[in-house]
Amino acid sequence: MTGARSSAIESQELKDLRAAVAALGQRHGRGHDREVLWAEAAKLGYLGVNLPEEYGGGGGGMAELSIVLEELGAAGCPLLMMVVSPAICGTVIARFGTEQQKRTWLPGLADGSRTMAFGITEPDAGSNSHRITTTARRDEETGGWILTGRKVFISGVDIADATLIVGRTEDARTGSLKPCLFIVPRDAPGFQRSQIDMELQAQEKQFELVLDEVRLPAESLVGDEDAGLLQLFAGLNPERIMTAAFAIGMGRYALARALTYARERQVWKAPIGAHQAIAHPLAQAHIELELARLMMQKAAALYDAGDDMGAGEAANMAKYAAAEACVKAVDQAVHTLGGNGLTREYGLAALITAARVARIAPVSREMILNYVSHQTLGLPKSY
Repeated sequence: MTGARSSAIESQELKDLRAAVAALGQRHGRGHDREVLWAEAAKLGYLGVNLPEEYGGGGGGMAELSIVLEELGAAGCPLLMMVVSPAICGTVIARFGTEQQKRTWLPGLADGSRTMAFGITEPDAGSNSHRITTTARRDEETGGWILTGRKVFISGVDIADATLIVGRTEDARTGSLKPCLFIVPRDAPGFQRSQIDMELQAQEKQFELVLDEVRLPAESLVGDEDAGLLQLFAGLNPERIMTAAFAIGMGRYALARALTYARERQVWKAPIGAHQAIAHPLAQAHIELELARLMMQKAAALYDAGDDMGAGEAANMAKYAAAEACVKAVDQAVHTLGGNGLTREYGLAALITAARVARIAPVSREMILNYVSHQTLGLPKSY
């Protein structure tokens, strides 16, 4: 399969992990049972490969976890909740959670027995996290918290034991609102969800959430009340790296299907792949996927080394590059198969919609271009 050869910049340990996960993906493939695959990946230690060993994880980082998602995606069976549960929520709790929170959540996130969703997007806030209106105020009777607000496009809430909600608390000194993260159990009174009707064919469903005076104990707050932004971005950088892995895996899957077809399909006594009009766009798609993977590897390496600032820039670039490469690879794959590319038999048509997700979520390509424009290039902000 194209892209299956791991880069020379990967250690032998990472190459072995890539090969092992690829083999797992091949056993399950496009028609996989999500729960069975999730359980097997967990049993093999892949889901928690980034989490600390003392809490049941593999002691690795984003480099390892991104390989797992990429290779499963390349086999046609991506586990989208990996972006959320171990990558965002597991990372945030491992870095900033209390000892009790770590003991409560990390072993379950690592062995797959527990999952956690992530709620940040709001109907009226969009990409502007400063406009988040979900607020948390102290419960004077219990010393806990009361959350009120709404969230949209939150993945997998129905299968998650809890959702890590981004809310805002009022700074007693300044009166301004600052972001904080709260663990909200699925069955918390006042925590309501409704499924959003999506064209996207994915096993992980999307939900709108309503938090109506949800009362939480004091220990539901993750980390330091005064370190909200730091904690928030500790989860968003892994999210971007893992979205890149998701996109690269999808692009590789589509490209592999197209290559098989281009080698076998004959018109005018020659395989269609012999014609440059078919071959060159597929070669370009492969090159762009490989380049995106290099940036993803850079982002993962920086993050795992503790360089949050450098990782932020690289993770955004990786997500941008991977999304663009994925969309182009899927489009060219469908085009290579012609009418067959739109049939259910070949499984490519559904990817047309799925590939767009990487361009849109968790942050749009336009916002990444804004980030690079003013953070990297030093140009004035336009907003």
